[in-house]
Amino acid sequence: MSDNFRSQVITQGVQRSPNRAMLRAVGFGDEDFSKPIVGIANGYSTITPCNVGLNDLAKRAEQGLKQAGAMPQVFGTITISDGISMGTEGMKYSLVSREVIADSIETVCNGQGMDGVLAIGGCDKNMPGAMIAIARMNIPAIFVYGGTIKPGRYNGRDLTIVSAFEAVGQYSAGNISEAELLGVERNACPGAGSCGGMYTANTMSSVFEAMGMSLMYSSTMAAEDEEKADSTEESAKVLVEAIRQRIRPRQLLTRKAFENAIAVVMAVGGSTNAVLHLLAIAHAAEVPLTLDDFVTIRDRVPVLCDLKPSGRYVTTDFHRAGGVPQVMKMLLVNSVLHGDALTITGKTIAEQLADIPAEPPRDQDVIRPWSNPLYPQGHLVILKGNLATEGAVAKISGVKKPSITGPARVFESEETCLQAILDGQIKAGDVIVIRYEGPKGGPGMREMLAPTSAIIGAGLGDSVGLITDGRFSGGTYGLVVGHVAPEAAVGGTIALLQEGDSITIDANARLLQVNLSDAELAQRRANWQAPPPRYTRGVLAKYAKLVSSSSQGAVTDANLD
Repeated sequence: MSDNFRSQVITQGVQRSPNRAMLRAVGFGDEDFSKPIVGIANGYSTITPCNVGLNDLAKRAEQGLKQAGAMPQVFGTITISDGISMGTEGMKYSLVSREVIADSIETVCNGQGMDGVLAIGGCDKNMPGAMIAIARMNIPAIFVYGGTIKPGRYNGRDLTIVSAFEAVGQYSAGNISEAELLGVERNACPGAGSCGGMYTANTMSSVFEAMGMSLMYSSTMAAEDEEKADSTEESAKVLVEAIRQRIRPRQLLTRKAFENAIAVVMAVGGSTNAVLHLLAIAHAAEVPLTLDDFVTIRDRVPVLCDLKPSGRYVTTDFHRAGGVPQVMKMLLVNSVLHGDALTITGKTIAEQLADIPAEPPRDQDVIRPWSNPLYPQGHLVILKGNLATEGAVAKISGVKKPSITGPARVFESEETCLQAILDGQIKAGDVIVIRYEGPKGGPGMREMLAPTSAIIGAGLGDSVGLITDGRFSGGTYGLVVGHVAPEAAVGGTIALLQEGDSITIDANARLLQVNLSDAELAQRRANWQAPPPRYTRGVLAKYAKLVSSSSQGAVTDANLD
C-alpha cells in the first residue's frame, strides 16, 4: 500500500525499531504501523481571519483519516495576511511566503516519508504554496480550502475587505464622512474565512476544484458553515482511497488540467495572481505553460459570473447559484473544457459533472447563461510591447475604456505613489508607473491594492492607467497592468521611463508601450545603473538572489544550474 514511510519503517524490521519507538510516543499502537501515514499540513493561525478556523478543519480531517484506515500526523505551516500587510513593508513577504510554505510542506512530507498529504489553507499564498509542494513531491494529495468569509453588511449593502480600502480613497477625496469610513471598517469582515469576492483566495480554490485536486463544490463554501467541515472529513476519506489506488498529483496536474484551470479563471472573472501561480505550479509539475496559453484560452472563454471586485456579487452568492461545478458544466458542453481530465476521486471531470444541468438556474443572475455572458471574452489580457517584452497582465473586467495614452507619472515605490493619489496630485489621463516593486526589485512583488483602491475611491478608476512590475490584489480592478517583465531591477524598459513620457495601454491590441524611439531607449539603457539591493541579509535577500521573472511564475528553483 505504501511507497514511502512503511517501506522504510516496517520492512526493514529490527534496525528500524527506534523509529517505531518514537512514533509510539505520539500515539501509534501496534496496528497503526500497517496503515498509510498521512500528513495534515495545517495552515492554522490567528494572524488572519482566513486561517483562524483551520484548526477545527484539521481535527475533522484527522477524524476522517482514522475512519478510513489511515494514521494522521499534523504539522504546521505559515501564513502572511495579505490584507493586513497591504501597503506596508510587510507585504514584501507575501509572495515569499508561497515559497516558504511549499518548502516547508515538502521538507516535512519527504523528511518523514509520508504516504500522502492533506493540505489545509486559507489566505492567498497557502494554496499555491501547498500545490507547488504537492506537484514537486508527487505523493497522493488533496487540498482543503478553509472557506470564504461571509459578506459584511452596512447601510444595506454587502461589504468585503476591498470596501474598506476603497473607503479610504473616498474619504481622502472628500466623498464620504469619517463616520461612514469607520462604519465600513467596523463591518467589512464579520468572521472567519478568506476575502469574500472572487479575489485571489477564492480564485485559487476554484482553480484547484477545476483541476480535480479538491472536491466538487468545496471551493466556494463559507468557512463558518457546517458543510465546510463535512467536506473536509470527506476529503480525508477520498485521499485514503487515492492512496490505495495510487492516484498521484501528476496524474491530475496535466496539461489538460491547467487548460481547464485557465478556462475557469476566465469564466469566473478571477484574480491576475492566478496567472503567476499557475505558471509556478506548472513549473513544479514539469508541465509546459506560458503566458501565451492564457491568450489562446481567453479568446474562446467568456466571463460568465458577475462577481466582485468589478461585479455585484460575493462568493457565497456564487455558491448558492451552483458554484464552480455549474460553470465547469457550461464550459464542458460548449467544448472549452477537457472532460477526460482525472480528479482525485478517480473519476473524470465529465463523470463528476454528469448530473449538473447545462445551463444555470433561471432564478439568479450571478452566473449568466452562455448565450448572454457578462463579457464575450476572458477578462485577463496578456500585453506585450517595448515596455513588456516578456509580457504583462491586465484585468479589464469593469473597465469602460480599455485603452489610454497619457503622460507617465513615475514613482519608485508604492508608498510614494499612494501619497500622491491621496494628496490629489494624480489627474485624469495620467498613467501611473510604480517600479522597482518586482520579484527581485521589491523584493517580493508587492500587491498594489492601496493605490488602486485609492484611485477608485477618488473617482479616477475610468480615467487613469497604472502599470507596475509588482502585482495586484485579487480585489483590484480598473485599467491596471501588473507583472511587467522584465522588471526594473534587471534593466527592463520600465526602469528607463521618465516623468511625462507618453505611454500607451491598449488591452484590445494587447499592447503596452512607451512612445519613444529605439535610439532614445538605447541611450537611456546605456546610462542606466542597477540600484543596490534593498536587503543584503535574511529571507528577502535570499529570495531576491534566487527568484525568476514573473513571466516564469516568480519561482525560486528555475535558475539553479
